[in-house]
Formats: sequence, C-alpha cells, structure tokens
Amino acid sequence: MNAKRVVVIGDVMLDVVVRPTRQVAPTSDTPSTVRISRGGAAANLAAALAGFGHDVRYVGAAGDDVSGRTFVEDLTRSGVTCELEFTAASTGVVVAIVAADAERAMLSDRGANRLLTRQHVFEVLGQPVDHLHVSGYTLLDEATRATGVEAIREALGRGISTSVDVCSLAPLLEVTPARFLDASSGSTMIFANEEEAIALSGALDGEGAARMLSGLFSEVVVTLGAKGALARRDAQTFRRTSISDDVLDTTGAGDAATGAYLAARLMDQSIDDALKHAMEAASRVVRVLGSLG
Repeated sequence: MNAKRVVVIGDVMLDVVVRPTRQVAPTSDTPSTVRISRGGAAANLAAALAGFGHDVRYVGAAGDDVSGRTFVEDLTRSGVTCELEFTAASTGVVVAIVAADAERAMLSDRGANRLLTRQHVFEVLGQPVDHLHVSGYTLLDEATRATGVEAIREALGRGISTSVDVCSLAPLLEVTPARFLDASSGSTMIFANEEEAIALSGALDGEGAARMLSGLFSEVVVTLGAKGALARRDAQTFRRTSISDDVLDTTGAGDAATGAYLAARLMDQSIDDALKHAMEAASRVVRVLGSLG
C-alpha cells in the first residue's frame, strides 16, 4: 500500500459560511454564526489525500492577497504542497448560507481561478506523477476547460490514472451534461452526488446513474447524502450507509468523502474499505460549521 504522488487541479477559494440563528430579516440585521476559512472543493479532497500519506501537489490560481496566503498556509498545514499561480485578480470567495436543515446555498466569485494557465499546469505535470485529479469547476468554466481537458489527455497519454469530480449541479446544467462528459472523457474515475449523477446519465436514481456512467468510466462513485454512498466497478455495485447522526452543516462533506475514498483506492484498498473511509470522513465534517471538520 504505497503512497502515491498526486496532482490535484482545482480552485483556490476563501469560504465564508453563514448560519442564521433566526429567520432572516430582509432589510435589517439577522444574528448568525459565521466562520471564515480556507475553501475549495478540490482543496478539501487534497487535504484528505495528504492525510492518508500521499504526496499531494495542488495546482490553482490565486490573488496575491490575504485570502490567497490564508489558503496556502492552511493547505500546507494539512500536508499539501501548493503549486499556485499568483495573479493580479482577487482570490476566489464562496459564501455558503446554511439552513436549519443543514443544507446550504452557495454564492460564488471565482476570481483568480479563471486565470489559471496551461503553462503553469503543465510545469507541474512535467514532474513525476502517479495520479491526476481535476476538479469539475475547472471543466465547468469556459476559461479553464481546455486546460483541464489537455491535462487529462496528457495524463492518459502517459498512462497516469485520472479522476474528475462534478462538483456543482447548477453550472453542470448550464454547461450541459454532454459537454462535461466530453471534457472528462477517458478519465479513470468520476465522483458525483446523486443529483449530478442523475443529470449526467438521465437515470432515475443514483444506482441507475452509476450503472449508466460505468459505461464511460472504469469506476463511478455517487454520494447520496443522508443515504450514504455507492460505487460501481466491473459491473458490480457497492454500498455504504451514512454514519452521520449529528448534522450541523453539510458543507464539504462530499469533498471529504471523495478525498478519503480516492486516497484509500490509491493505496490499493478495496472498494468496500474505501467507502467505509468515505463515510467516516463525511461524518466528521458535518458535525461542525464549515468544510474543515
């Protein structure tokens, strides 16, 4: 079970998580609990990979500002090597509004993330690499899609395993599932939540979606929220139920589950064991406000 060198291409974000403690007053103040921290779906995944002992290089674009420095400091503490491209634009920010049922709506400003260049990505990919993970946000944005696609093609040409994570339903529907599938074509593994998987496949549920997507990807993982997660490989479907019984905020739970699953699989652990690690990781995150549980 040797550790791998993994390159993760993803967004550099500052998370602002807001949980109103009473009904929102539209034209006045509303008491709330607010947490500010390093964000980025792929960064959460990268931290999980590093937690398993993998050598993780994080590739993205940031502003030369406090938010960018906060991101680097936090991810470095998690054991990830940051290979960022600094630009004149501001670091991306996402504001997550958490409802009483722990679900959230997110307001995003991608900022410097849209300025990630092919040259920077390929400088990092020029180093020895065992696995490449590309965030869906990279493929969903017109400004960075071609760079993400070229990175996947480069990895495939060198015999490097690859994975993609859909990340967000609204931009997926805007871009269209067909274009996303075309951009991620050839990837070894795909991660999606149930809504995203259904949108990609046209199936009626997560299991049907995994079955249909397994015709395009060697391994499909679908997170099911409170119902747990499932994976499909070699015409077999594997399931794990959620073990989360104290849910405050679901922000980052899917990222943590995805990262733990991928980390375990890269260590050659079984799919059952990888799903177990995924559910344990998600349960730790949902107990606290913000994505760094």
